[in-house]
Amino acid sequence: MPDLRKDPVVGRWVIISTERSLRPTSFEPAPAPKSPNFCPFCPGHEDQTPHEVYARRADGSADSRGWEVRVVPNKFPALQIEGSLDRKGEGLYDKMNGVGAHEVVIETPDHRAELADLPAEHVAQVLIAYRERMVDLHRDRRFRYVLIFKNHGAQAGATLEHSHTQLIATPIIPRILQEELDGSRRYYELKERCVFCDIVAQETAENNGRRVVSTSERFVALEPFAPRFPFETWILPRRHDAAYQIVEDEAEIMDLAHMLKDVLMRLNRALDRPPYNFVIHTSPVSDGDLEYYHWHIEIMPKLTRVAGFEIGSGFYINPTPPEDAAPFLRGITLEG
Repeated sequence: MPDLRKDPVVGRWVIISTERSLRPTSFEPAPAPKSPNFCPFCPGHEDQTPHEVYARRADGSADSRGWEVRVVPNKFPALQIEGSLDRKGEGLYDKMNGVGAHEVVIETPDHRAELADLPAEHVAQVLIAYRERMVDLHRDRRFRYVLIFKNHGAQAGATLEHSHTQLIATPIIPRILQEELDGSRRYYELKERCVFCDIVAQETAENNGRRVVSTSERFVALEPFAPRFPFETWILPRRHDAAYQIVEDEAEIMDLAHMLKDVLMRLNRALDRPPYNFVIHTSPVSDGDLEYYHWHIEIMPKLTRVAGFEIGSGFYINPTPPEDAAPFLRGITLEG
């Protein structure tokens, strides 16, 4: 059973996951991509993964070919679904059992296709899979947060080439998310407005827009004012919604699919298909539709390394101003 341990100085929680040390790639350089014949995520290899928990498949069968999107438990989970939290102390230290859910969203049966390569209609099915798994995991009262994240490319942490996203449900709110919640709540208490709504309004104003990458009826993609990484791009809904999983309107899902595909294609063409991470930040399980928080997607190309200064100080060094990155991405031609 993994442990969740709390640092007594800064309050940071760490997952001690002994199960993941059993992975064949542990503590080794990222392996070269394997042939699709050996990929456990490819059609025909459904028996090489744990039993699926969600799938888009025309015939309604399970763990068989014919799927468009498939979700399975991670074979080497950071947290385990079975058991109780069993919170306890060891002197001044706090810990609990590493209970949670760790799942993999296999985005396409095509081994060589990236998320950016898929038709927008298929990207929408991936986004729906995210939502459905979040809704289902929210029913488990042990969990306080569900994080959707994607590691694309070995340098971004992916250990399998086949395009996929991961989902981890945790019994605590991640520190970075808690800092966002606290900061946005302070802003709301001072101004009685959502800071993310104000960002969208200011960045899309007619006489501004210099950090905007792309816009649609329901979403805006922009370079944040203080990005940690070169070409870090956020996608925010124009309408105030605190939780991703409440996005049920089909037109809104399709609009988001087009926007996500648009941004990923721009990054691919501008930066020669870079490795990247993206995360969906949404309100915690029990908090519902907060007035002061606004769900969003953060996309971070892996163009620079986080090294000693960043680790030791918490500062990030970004050589590319967002005012330069945005017009560069806006100018990318996606046709042809």
